[in-house]
Amino acid sequence: MITLARSVLLPPEIDELRAVCTSNPAYWRYSGDLDPEDMSDEAVHAMLREDASADGCELLTARDEQQRVIGLAQILLRHPRDGHPWITLLLVDGDTHRRGHGRAIAAALENRFRSEGEEAVRLGVLQNNIEAQHFWTAMGYEQIDLRPDVAKGRPTLVMHKDLRTHPL
Repeated sequence: MITLARSVLLPPEIDELRAVCTSNPAYWRYSGDLDPEDMSDEAVHAMLREDASADGCELLTARDEQQRVIGLAQILLRHPRDGHPWITLLLVDGDTHRRGHGRAIAAALENRFRSEGEEAVRLGVLQNNIEAQHFWTAMGYEQIDLRPDVAKGRPTLVMHKDLRTHPL
């Protein structure tokens, strides 16, 4: 079972989250947010702190049954344009890919939103990240738009999942 808790960004957790980030060089090549060849402690820590402190956002740490950090997620509680909650980032420790952790984290997020009375959730997938597109489609998300992301203008697929018609 996966548990999600708000990240405190103190040692040793921040170092564990940094390890998750550095174990996903392909994601950083797609996004361009960090240099996968030179992911300094300072750069990763600054990015995580910035994400965690953004208005209406939460940075969550995902742990397995043994309390090992196996991933992280960032959520936007209410998008200012559409009013839906958004999953803005989901990363799984690269050493544990293809073991169901991503699905478990996504399901935990969806359960949280359902329990809060949300009817749908959205996310953006960079158009060049084909693996992520396949993952989210398999999770029941449907593309509803293609537009530049707010941060850097990168082509991004907006995906939507109706939580009422996709029960667990």
